[in-house]
Amino acid sequence: MSQQKKSEGSGHGAQSRAAAASALFQVSEKGESLSAALPYATSKLPDADKRLASAISYGVLRVLPSLNRLVGAKLDKPLKGKLKVLHYLLLVGAYQLYCQRIKDHAAVSATVEAARILGKRNHKGLVNGILRQLLREAPSADDSHQRELPGDSMQNHPRWLFDAINNDHPEHADNILAENNTHPPMWLRVNERFSTRDDYLRQLQDSDIAATADASAINAIQLHAPCPVEKLPGFARGHVSVQDRSAQLAADFLNVNAAHRVLDCCAAPGGKLLHLLERHSFEQPVQAIDIDPKRLERVDENLERAGLSAVIHCADVATTNDWWDGEQFDRILLDAPCSATGVIRRHPDIKWLRRAEDINELAKLQKQILSSLWPLLKPGGELLYATCSILRQENQTQIESFLQQQSGASLIPITAEHDTLQLLPGQYGGDGFFYARLKKAQ
Repeated sequence: MSQQKKSEGSGHGAQSRAAAASALFQVSEKGESLSAALPYATSKLPDADKRLASAISYGVLRVLPSLNRLVGAKLDKPLKGKLKVLHYLLLVGAYQLYCQRIKDHAAVSATVEAARILGKRNHKGLVNGILRQLLREAPSADDSHQRELPGDSMQNHPRWLFDAINNDHPEHADNILAENNTHPPMWLRVNERFSTRDDYLRQLQDSDIAATADASAINAIQLHAPCPVEKLPGFARGHVSVQDRSAQLAADFLNVNAAHRVLDCCAAPGGKLLHLLERHSFEQPVQAIDIDPKRLERVDENLERAGLSAVIHCADVATTNDWWDGEQFDRILLDAPCSATGVIRRHPDIKWLRRAEDINELAKLQKQILSSLWPLLKPGGELLYATCSILRQENQTQIESFLQQQSGASLIPITAEHDTLQLLPGQYGGDGFFYARLKKAQ
């Protein structure tokens, strides 16, 4: 809260609003991911203003239709062309008035000034007039300066995704939709090479950081409130990493030991790879592959921070002739490309960038990768299929189809209760994830 107040009163308060509007424009009009657009838009801002711009941008995308209805009703005609960025600035202003613990006068004045920074000095009056009109007609704020958005703000999903969630998870659809519009908790993964989880919990307590250990993911800790990573004890030395508890389960389900030859497919940004390396001193180097050189830079950074190593391939995993040395693997982790519909609360731009037709294409790609990797697995070896999707077409249906086509493949139950495991957003506090473990006949 203190950082947010500092931003309101500083000369950079307007700049954070302008940066948020610019990033939202790039996402909605240019199809750029928020994780790419936001760092560019905020590159010259102080850290406190970067955090404010981030909070606004992510928040706007969580409730985009509700905000569009509010702002659109006040415009005589849609803003187009060079003025389109002002529409996103108005969304920024409306989000502050309705959803953030920012005083009304500070939200309005900083957003109006942001119009000048965006090169729309002559339209400051338009921004001011619409925001003040919204303020006059808005319901009373609660004690934390927040207001209830009109309409069914729980949904705030594109129709195709709303229908898909209701079709695949009718009993849990309302919970999923609500979770997708919330801010996710911050999870940590403790590096067993340096300390036990209990030891690290004590270090957090000594640093006045409240946290709780997870009941199932044995290296996972949930922070009661997010905090900058530089405040985490030992973060810079690789003692702990940020990773959702659902994603941490991959290291449990892969059923690996130090003697195994292991392949991590679609490995970037490297969280699951590091988890395996933290747990096991492998006799052979783990091999990791990803097609995106930019994302592989993150893998290198994470390995360096943790003081660990692996053999990294930048290649198309399905084109095995380009990178495979011909020696089969005991274990393969396939973190398959997917719709990412299980991590919308962390990446709300997914709701607006993903299209219904993408799901068929992703399912085809998953099938192709599975088929390409299967010959690389030793007889008796195991492949762990994972996605951060909650859609059956990418998960249960994909695995059922593969088992029908591969006579030498069988399913190893993930747990005593589940053949496969579909975790939903918010379940046990974690993200939506799917796991299936496949065994190759001897």
